[in-house]
Amino acid sequence: MTTETTTEENTTTQKHGFQAEVRELLKLMIHSLYSHREIFLRELISNASDANDKLRFLALSDASLYGDEPELRIWIDHDAAQGTVTIRDNGIGMTRDEAIAHLGTIAKSGTADFFSRLTGDQQKDSQLIGQFGVGFYSSFIVADEVEVFSRKAGRPAAEGVRWASKADGEFEVATIERAERGTTIVLHLKDDAKEFADAWKLRSLVRRYSDHIAFPVSMRKEGEATLEWEAVNQAQALWTRPRTEITDDEYREFYRHVGHDFADPLVWSHNKVEGKREYTSLLYVPARAPFDLFHREAARGLKLYVRRVFIMDDAEQFLPLYLRFVRGVLDSNDLPLNVSRELLQQDADVEAMRGALTRRVLDLLAKLAKDEPEKFASFWKEFGVVLKEGVGEDAGNRERILPLLRFASTHDESDVPTTALADYVARMKTGQTKIYYVVAESVAAARSSPYLEKLRAKGIEVLLFADRVDEWMMGYLREFDGKRFKDVARGDLELGELEDAADKTAAEEAGKAAAGLIGRLKKALGERVAEVQAGTRLADTPACLVLAEGDPGAQMRRILEAAGQAMPETKPTLEINAGHALLRHLDTLADDEAFDELALLLFEQAKLAESGSVANPGEFVRRLNRVLARLMP
Repeated sequence: MTTETTTEENTTTQKHGFQAEVRELLKLMIHSLYSHREIFLRELISNASDANDKLRFLALSDASLYGDEPELRIWIDHDAAQGTVTIRDNGIGMTRDEAIAHLGTIAKSGTADFFSRLTGDQQKDSQLIGQFGVGFYSSFIVADEVEVFSRKAGRPAAEGVRWASKADGEFEVATIERAERGTTIVLHLKDDAKEFADAWKLRSLVRRYSDHIAFPVSMRKEGEATLEWEAVNQAQALWTRPRTEITDDEYREFYRHVGHDFADPLVWSHNKVEGKREYTSLLYVPARAPFDLFHREAARGLKLYVRRVFIMDDAEQFLPLYLRFVRGVLDSNDLPLNVSRELLQQDADVEAMRGALTRRVLDLLAKLAKDEPEKFASFWKEFGVVLKEGVGEDAGNRERILPLLRFASTHDESDVPTTALADYVARMKTGQTKIYYVVAESVAAARSSPYLEKLRAKGIEVLLFADRVDEWMMGYLREFDGKRFKDVARGDLELGELEDAADKTAAEEAGKAAAGLIGRLKKALGERVAEVQAGTRLADTPACLVLAEGDPGAQMRRILEAAGQAMPETKPTLEINAGHALLRHLDTLADDEAFDELALLLFEQAKLAESGSVANPGEFVRRLNRVLARLMP
């Protein structure tokens, strides 16, 4: 490799300011990632590998893009005297506009969300930056000036581009003459980073972090001052090697390459399928959720290869949306090299591979839950909400998903979701036929819900649902292990054999005695409720709202309304605890105005307990204050 030279005649050099987010990111990386300085080489080699992959794919339809250089490689050179490290590839390259777009801005969804989560804590910010993927910007961890020379494959030499920056908030771009296609990055090392301008150091980093790269990474032969080069990595796609020959460290390092993550993966699966369909998959479950996990439109999916030829990033057709956190590689021997995203959506082989890969991930998680429950608990904390989406979206694998679900429960005082459905069923009381659950805005709110009072008194366990998808999920979930699910806020509790006959008789008698009160409450509340009735589910609370079986709860209503879907008006039933002191007092009130006000207050309190809000908070507060004022001497 020769020293990069430029011809500047008849060129225009322009200065640009970095996007604000990039300036912030550069500062953060310089300070937060100082202990991870050596990762710059891994990131730049990975980018070079991607550039080569993209050229190889485009050359399938236009072989002229190779020109007179059909062999794709990556070169690394250094100059100790000048304090520089140079990384070159002969891949796809960049135009002037692409250099500005790719190197001067962060063209990734969720940028604002990313920066909103920064804490100022070095360790935590370092982890978040790793989730984001630093890529090219990692250069500035070790360099105080970076130069990039590039030319797009297929473009004339006169359309080369030079990009340069000192990470001072600006960068400059110039059009240059460049004979070579691809990209060359020259790092002018900081004084305290000159250790990287060393052949032995660079070789060791390549072998440690980039041995899996499928293209030769070449350096000058040791002791040679000539242009003779040698590959210092294996230059073999890791997933094509036998599993017995791959160390755990190699698997982890490849994950960092494919997942753009600093952290180790939680677990992985490497599998080769032969027979009617032949393909190899290497799938990883990350240890941490990416910052854009809940952006369902964000880029996701596997790196797709066909017979070791890179086809596309983010091939989302091979895994369902609820497994969008999975990273990895799929290499098929059967798909055509000219396959497109549109063809993938209509291909029977793709559908078959999608089914097999989905089952493989779910089986991997099941094994993790069985063999390493602590690791699975960590997985559930990061990805449990997303996995729940699969209950509704993937009926074919629902029976595989259900054993993986974890919930908080009244069985213990912890709000951490550790209870599996099988655990609940194993603890069910003799004669119990239902799996009881309650939905609330938080686990704490669910645990203190008035709907649990009678069940708690009888020692019946209740699952506490607080994730935003829980109520939606239960619309697709009817039973588990022959036991039907029962929302304690809907209809009758259906205690069956667990119902105490004496309690039931007492409630019926209390209801008859309160017939007059029920009539007055119904009149006072009018169209706000469908019915007023005496019930048995309350012990300490005067009243609660009971939904009909088919009506959407507060959580579902908020989700659908936020999505712009108009919701039909529904009316709950007000269930009263006829024996409660407040109801007995209410029954004695002769003043109709005072009665109506207290009845409305009773309804609004029940509404608060059910949904966490009332239609008119201001009026509720004023009504409460008026009632309290009457109690004052």
